Amino acid sequence: MFRRIKPVLLGVAVGLVGAGCSNNHQHVMTSSSNNVVRAADMGMDVKEAVAMVHGTQGNEKVMGVVKFSDTGTGVKVTADIDGLAPNSEHGFHIHEFGDCTDMAKAMSAGGHFNPEKHQHGKPGDAMSHPGDMGNLKADDKGHAHLEITLGSASVSGKNAILGRGVIVHAKVDDFTPPAGNSGDRIGCGVIGVAQVKK
Repeated sequence: MFRRIKPVLLGVAVGLVGAGCSNNHQHVMTSSSNNVVRAADMGMDVKEAVAMVHGTQGNEKVMGVVKFSDTGTGVKVTADIDGLAPNSEHGFHIHEFGDCTDMAKAMSAGGHFNPEKHQHGKPGDAMSHPGDMGNLKADDKGHAHLEITLGSASVSGKNAILGRGVIVHAKVDDFTPPAGNSGDRIGCGVIGVAQVKK
C-alpha cells in the first residue's frame, strides 16, 4: 500500500520503464485505444480529479478550475471559468490528451475523447461522447459556472477521463457532428489527480 501518492499528471505521452518497478507493476502498459495509462492499472482507485484551465495565445485572460468527482454512476463536473467575453457561449469538451504544450492553438490535446466511436451531441444523449459537456455560458462579467454529470464517464475506470484534456472553445457548440462547429481552442487544462482533504 502507498502511504502517500505524489501528484501525478497522466497524459502527453506516458511511458513506463520496467527498471525499478516492482513485479506487481511491470504489466502496466498504455492503452492501445487511447495511449493513456489508466490509474486503475497502477493500483489507484481515483475518485477526485481537477484541471487548471489556462488561455491559449491571445486569450491569456481565460482561466479557471474544473473539478471532477466520480459518483459511481458518472462523473460530476463543476467548472468555473473567467476571462470570457461577456454574455458569450463556448463549447466545452474533454479531449483525448492531457497535453497543453501547444499554447498557440492547443491542438496537442487531440480530438474529442471518444473511446466508443460515438457521434458528437448534447450532454446525456445516448450516443454522444463521454466528454460532451455542452456550453459554458458567461455572465455580463465574463464568468461561467457549469455543473453537469457525465453519465458514461468515470475518473479512473471505464471511459476514464484522468489524464485527458479540457478544452474551452471560442464559439458555441451547436451539437452537430463531428465537433459542434465550436471553433478555435481558447483554453486548455490537464485533468490530474486531485488532493482529497480530510
